[in-house]
Amino acid sequence: MTKNIMIVGVGGQGTLLTSRIIGKAALECGYDVKISEVHGMAQRGGSVVTFVRFGDKVSEPVVEEGQADVIIAFERLEALRYSHFLKKDGVIVVNDCKIDPMTVVTGAKQYPSGILDQLKKKHSVYAIDGQKIALALGNSKVLNSVVLGYSAKFIGFDEQTWIDTVAATVPPKTVEINKLAFAEGYKAHE
Repeated sequence: MTKNIMIVGVGGQGTLLTSRIIGKAALECGYDVKISEVHGMAQRGGSVVTFVRFGDKVSEPVVEEGQADVIIAFERLEALRYSHFLKKDGVIVVNDCKIDPMTVVTGAKQYPSGILDQLKKKHSVYAIDGQKIALALGNSKVLNSVVLGYSAKFIGFDEQTWIDTVAATVPPKTVEINKLAFAEGYKAHE
């Protein structure tokens, strides 16, 4: 059986690093892993999408619409934008924050209201204020580790595998804060 994970966010939120951590954890557990990255306008605050697929044998890296077991969204609108990729019994983990896309910043469109309620009508949605936890730890840049920690129980693997993989993947000077951020997110899901 193949597990399909989709990670969506805005440039600078750690989407790519998160996909690498998930992929590395799956490899450590003996799975075949495929990762695909779609960058978009990542450096200008644009949408970033990554796919991680793992299982006994995975032939292609892209998750098709309606096939994602888990969508990890680092921003509400990104969760809504990609929710059609979720399978019927899948889950969406949403970092409950709002980042205005360029169309909203320029006044061409309005940011939709009630996104979480709209998502909950069709899907199993779990929301976390990852930014609040990251700021309480003193480093907003560990938001992705917080949200990954919260999401980990939906993906699988034991907590120590996750902690070891986070430590082996993040930049060396950020290992301790990222391990702490992951642990806080993991604990928040209990």
